[in-house]
Amino acid sequence: MTSTQPTTRSQPTERACPFNPPEEYRTIREEAPVTPATFPDGVKGWMVTRYEDVRAMLADPRFGSNRRQLRPGDPAPADEPLPPPPPGFFIMMDAPEHTRFRRMLTGQFTVRRMQKLVPVVEQIVAERLAEMASAEGPVDLVQSYALPIPSLVICELLGVPYEDREDFQRDSAQMLRLDASREEVQQANQAMSRYIRKLAVAKRAHPTDDILGGLAQSGVLTDDELGGVGALLLLAGHETTANMIALGTMCLLNNPDQLAALRADPELMDNAVEELLRYLTIIQFGLRRTALEDVELGGRRIEAGSVVVAALPSGNRDATHFSGDPETLDVHRPYSPHLAFGHGVHQCIGQQLARVEMKAALSALIERFPTLRLAVPADQVPMRDDMLIYGVHKLPVTW
Repeated sequence: MTSTQPTTRSQPTERACPFNPPEEYRTIREEAPVTPATFPDGVKGWMVTRYEDVRAMLADPRFGSNRRQLRPGDPAPADEPLPPPPPGFFIMMDAPEHTRFRRMLTGQFTVRRMQKLVPVVEQIVAERLAEMASAEGPVDLVQSYALPIPSLVICELLGVPYEDREDFQRDSAQMLRLDASREEVQQANQAMSRYIRKLAVAKRAHPTDDILGGLAQSGVLTDDELGGVGALLLLAGHETTANMIALGTMCLLNNPDQLAALRADPELMDNAVEELLRYLTIIQFGLRRTALEDVELGGRRIEAGSVVVAALPSGNRDATHFSGDPETLDVHRPYSPHLAFGHGVHQCIGQQLARVEMKAALSALIERFPTLRLAVPADQVPMRDDMLIYGVHKLPVTW
């Protein structure tokens, strides 16, 4: 175990390129891969930047998931206990509570079940492309394509009326804003949970063949837990994939040699999806945990109660794990497990669905519009630096 204490660093936030994490991560990985850090919200703790250390941390039950949030003024003082997570928000729970929720949902998102969804996703994609093609002039790819696809799919899976999208998309965005106050986030969270809870109660009386209906009929969750689980799935089910589709499209347009390779060989798309997930890593500030006891990680002693951040964007650029130059986008790169979906018992439950949606959306888009291009200079595209989930706010394109 290393006895000398390294210099406390600030978690990097400034990007020199919209597709790359902050350049300081490379230096930190080399000099002090597990280092004391101050995070954007002012909390002090430890930052883990190397691939193997990130995996080890996320797989270690001694790092708890009831974590502090990434917003100024949100965290409680270090000597005060953390508040309990909202009912049903199992990503903020540890075993056995987390295990109870996870077991109920795992069977809903298996590879086999997601593959059965392919025709449904492809039909939604085709409809959105047809509507885009009928438009005159540039369109915003986010609102016309990237956001509707996963929103329609998760609504279909959960049993949520798509016509209510304006409300739940607004609340989702509010929950992810870095400048939102604790009260604003709580209000948005409560609004989504109330909305889902009302739907679930109705499904108890009138059963439906969807995830929310099944959970409601199981009788093992309270109304509040149903609201929380459903709100969490609805939020994660459209926000993350929508941003990967839009940002992935912009990234391919910025790398015309990689886009040309995909057009020449569509069979590369599975590999390209994994490479885009690795390369872009839209969980831009990483995942937070709390040390439940004293733990040694990467040669450093982390005391019980310390906040620890797994810097996913840094781990996914670690040259000791990924072949070739991980700082470049390479759709031919041999697959190696990445960290875009996290790792361990909290690894994203909807990752197979995200893969299905990304493959269908990106494949069809580049086939339908062979001359697709940005309608504005790249430096005029508004990036989501102000959100927990990175991406673009708008993406004007033409063809």
